Amino acid sequence: MKEKYASVLSRYLPEPAVEQIVEWIVQYGFHLTITRDRSTKLGDFRPILGKTRGHRISINFNLNPYAFLITLVHEIAHLTNWNQFGSRVKPHGKEWKEHYSLHMKPFLREDIFPKEMLDTLQNYMDNPAASSCGDPELMKKLRLYDDGESVIFLEELPQNTLFKLRSGRIFKKGPKQRKNFKCEEINTQKIYLVHPLAEVEILTSVE
Repeated sequence: MKEKYASVLSRYLPEPAVEQIVEWIVQYGFHLTITRDRSTKLGDFRPILGKTRGHRISINFNLNPYAFLITLVHEIAHLTNWNQFGSRVKPHGKEWKEHYSLHMKPFLREDIFPKEMLDTLQNYMDNPAASSCGDPELMKKLRLYDDGESVIFLEELPQNTLFKLRSGRIFKKGPKQRKNFKCEEINTQKIYLVHPLAEVEILTSVE
């Protein structure tokens, strides 16, 4: 069974990380699903409910190997945090952060992550956010290893630029409010806060 897990995971993870992840799958007895791209989340943890066998973790299939590993360990930390505390603590509270930092520690090596990413990742792990998207520097470095065409982020656009999100909704970029940008949705004229690292397509006009 371990060989089967390793064979599948070697397609998604940095090779030196595979053995440890396989050990945790066996040790913690969870069911891992590699799923389609989901625009609202990169991964998901679902605890045992009723008579369901084993905790469940799902990870988007199209993450690059470094983002896949960071996301998977994030969800494994939810699992071990749940095993220890159940629903008695916050999902991303200090207890989860301790579990996450502990589980990431074996992977903070140059044979797993590129040297230029390690310092940023180590700083992030000092106080991990609910999502890697919450750390702009880490997110930028992870995006460098994505396949396909170069990505345009909202923060790169001049104010008043028209843009389309992956969902197909069209906005006009407004001023920054704390961490996010106030953007007007063209169809509804409502104002929304949009993350600076949202992937966008620049538009010259609205049909």
